Amino acid sequence: MSELNKTLELMQTRRSVRKFKPDPIPEEILDQIVEAGTWAATGRNCQSPVIIKITNRELIRKLSRLNGEIMGTDSDPFYGAPAVLIVLADKTAPTYLYDGSLVMGNLMLAAHSLGVGSCWIHRAKEEFQLPEGKEILESLGIEGDYEGIGHCVLGYTEGEYPHTKPRKENWVYTIK
Repeated sequence: MSELNKTLELMQTRRSVRKFKPDPIPEEILDQIVEAGTWAATGRNCQSPVIIKITNRELIRKLSRLNGEIMGTDSDPFYGAPAVLIVLADKTAPTYLYDGSLVMGNLMLAAHSLGVGSCWIHRAKEEFQLPEGKEILESLGIEGDYEGIGHCVLGYTEGEYPHTKPRKENWVYTIK
């Protein structure tokens, strides 16, 4: 199978995982996933996004709690994931939202290729508008007008991997 076909197969089989084992992901695997995020396309190659890699369980629980409060639930919106990659992007770049979204896509595909489950969790924008979110950025020396794009929660899948659903009709229209 050609490399392109392997890539297409990953795209076709990756699904969002919502139940994780507590087992940590080896650092070298996490670093490969993060590196894939840094190779995402960005408008005019401005590289507006940043990635925050978190494996500290206390901080993950704190962010999950904040995220749940924003969502209006007391359940764990991170599904017990042992690692979280937060993508933010510099709002001064006109393509920041698209740049960060492409990073998220790369992270999830890379995780799948390495046998790690992932899920995009929203509300990072709201989290990093809160004082707690701003404190995290400040503690890392991240300055500027950054907006949270998403959380890529990562872990080894607990139970059966989600099944692929058929694609909808009328997804593609062609003009020749």
